[in-house]
Amino acid sequence: MRGLTPLEAGAHAAFARRLEPGARRPLAVALSGGGDSLALTLIADAWARRAGRDLVVLTVDHGLQAASADWTQACRAHAERLARPFRSLAWDGEKPARVAPTVARAARHRLLAEAAREAGAEVILMGHTADDRLEAVAMRAAGATTPEPREWAPSPAWPEGRRLFLLRPLLAARRSELRDWLRARGAAWIDDPANADLRFARPRARPTAATSPDPPPPVEVELALARQVAEETCALILPRAAFRAAEPAEAARLLAMACVCAGGGARLPDGARVGRLAQALTTEGPVAATLAGARVRAHATLIRIAREAGEAARGGLAPVAVQPGRAAIWDGRFEIEAERPVTVRATAGLAARLPPAQRRRLLALPAGERGALPVVTDSDGRMESPVLGAVAGVRVTPLAAERLRAASGLVTRERA
Repeated sequence: MRGLTPLEAGAHAAFARRLEPGARRPLAVALSGGGDSLALTLIADAWARRAGRDLVVLTVDHGLQAASADWTQACRAHAERLARPFRSLAWDGEKPARVAPTVARAARHRLLAEAAREAGAEVILMGHTADDRLEAVAMRAAGATTPEPREWAPSPAWPEGRRLFLLRPLLAARRSELRDWLRARGAAWIDDPANADLRFARPRARPTAATSPDPPPPVEVELALARQVAEETCALILPRAAFRAAEPAEAARLLAMACVCAGGGARLPDGARVGRLAQALTTEGPVAATLAGARVRAHATLIRIAREAGEAARGGLAPVAVQPGRAAIWDGRFEIEAERPVTVRATAGLAARLPPAQRRRLLALPAGERGALPVVTDSDGRMESPVLGAVAGVRVTPLAAERLRAASGLVTRERA
């Protein structure tokens, strides 16, 4: 690309791969003030101006360092120099004396997802580099389960991050390259002392990663088995023959993701439990099990994965109030919008109060799934299920299949 440094050209190529040329939604960029995120912000700003896209700068203040407020002000100053809107996101509430990086990361993703959605963005740019990939390799070698960052991936925050994707356009660049690029432009960045805290795995992995040769280009992983999954009245359906024919590792991974999506949770289940259930599903006989809040039933030809109504540990089946003009998430599985105030609750114990046509449809479903469907109640006491029939003024969007497609790598770019 003419007039661009190799670093800039690589990032612009990633933008071309993942972003829609005609889209006009704003992009969000996560800026910590460190060298990686600052370089990304400057590169993204130049690209966005050419593409006619707005760019919203988001900074998370974890409140874990004495200088964090000053760092936030430095990020604000960068955004003001670029004439870009800026939002400071504070991680409030009580925190343990020693905050694990995974906990801070989860809070950061949640705050970024909420702010991006409010800004109308569907893509959050993040400044991970080739060094982050090498650090993840070193951490796994030391026994951690850290995944390798992907160029394009759904937000890990759920349900706040629904329909949001992370784009990491600098994964082919080394951290030292970014800092050389910043020095050439006279840009100053922040060095977080937490990056040198050897109590944590990533700082311990940094010296190894810094001296390692460049990693090979990132490999985009698609779970092809996910293309075989269909959705049927809030359950995920998979042909058992396709599951048996898949590579064992792919089948187990798809099973874990499908159970999390159908169950509405946010954490993958224990690998050993997934492996045992996946093995059982490759046999000929019937299978009945629960995993990650999901109910798995299989007969000779089909595997059916749905929410387990009797699993109350997550508490997701609790009632949720929906106000007009504001979408609400119920049980991590349904996005519900209403033109009037309604309350969403589980069907369990309420089936007899549904309209006759909806009761008949409910009885056609497997008994173990009926109690976990949503029912809406309005101020007049009417009860109807928006997944069993149309409910005036209420729109329900099941999220499980859409979420599974995104997590499986079947969504490869921004929507038009």
